[in-house]
Amino acid sequence: MSTTNQCKNCEQSFDESFDFCPYCGQEAADKLTFGVLFSNTIGNYFAVDARFFKSFIPLMIKPGILARLFVDGKRLSYLHPAQFYLFISVVFFFIFSFTVRKADNTLSNKFKQEFSRDIKLDSLRFKKDSIGMEIAKKAITENKGLAKIASEDLKVIDSVFSAEQKNSKLSFNYKRKQLDSLITIGAPQSEKLEIMGVDENDGAITQKFFAQILKFYEQKGGGILKTLYDTIPITMFLMLPLFAFILKVFYWKKGTFAHHMVFSFYFFTFVFTSLCFLILINSVLEIPIWLQVLFFLSFIIYLILAFKNFYRGSWIGAVFKGFVVSYVYMMIIVPFAFTGIILVSIFLY
Repeated sequence: MSTTNQCKNCEQSFDESFDFCPYCGQEAADKLTFGVLFSNTIGNYFAVDARFFKSFIPLMIKPGILARLFVDGKRLSYLHPAQFYLFISVVFFFIFSFTVRKADNTLSNKFKQEFSRDIKLDSLRFKKDSIGMEIAKKAITENKGLAKIASEDLKVIDSVFSAEQKNSKLSFNYKRKQLDSLITIGAPQSEKLEIMGVDENDGAITQKFFAQILKFYEQKGGGILKTLYDTIPITMFLMLPLFAFILKVFYWKKGTFAHHMVFSFYFFTFVFTSLCFLILINSVLEIPIWLQVLFFLSFIIYLILAFKNFYRGSWIGAVFKGFVVSYVYMMIIVPFAFTGIILVSIFLY
């Protein structure tokens, strides 16, 4: 009678002659050593790496072919489109982060120079004086009989007070000096927001927006580009379904929405890969602007070829839809997304 082992993973019993559990596939011995740990890790890495290189060449030189193969069912030999996209996007944003860091430092220094002002603590005197004038005006009005002031004289005094207060609040620079003074003395945020024109009855979104603007002003704009950069990966991932939706509109009868998502994943993987090469080359050799423009225009050429190979339509249709899809995406989706990125960056700053 043969003896059996029990799998530590699925807890099923099987013959001890088996090296692997026939139910879940885990190794029967399950000897976790330092060597086994790293051999499995390296093995899994090179398994993905082999599929990566097998997928990389068709992606770069055969537009739309890789997506077509995946949709047709040839999937195990190539890297999954979502996995491919996530891997390349991580590499791209890692490389891009060095450019952003350099640009953020430059932008922060410019902001600091712009925001640098001579702050005078006595600028608060104007605010106090305006309050004092209001109190004095009220006192004179209520006690004009005791002070024996004629109505005509009271009108003159009132006009003087009003003109003084009007002139004192006339310019933005005056309020900015007040704000600088409040920041210097560490005044409560409510007082600083009041100087900026925020009323306590304003909505929560409005107050939050001005609070972030105040934070931007106090920090002299430092790190705003970094915050903007942090929101781009999520935004780009959310823009993929929008691109697939546009494809569905133009190729209504050419597959399901999932098919268009496959195409979108591979296309943006190509875009990010190309941008990685552009950034790396530009860090060594300064690429002329005209050549960079041609580089970005090549994305449209790639898209047209990808349409022809993936959707298997006519050349006329591929060219027409390639230009129209590019125009719609760049003129509508991208500006809308960029506006969203800016707003989100402000609220997350």
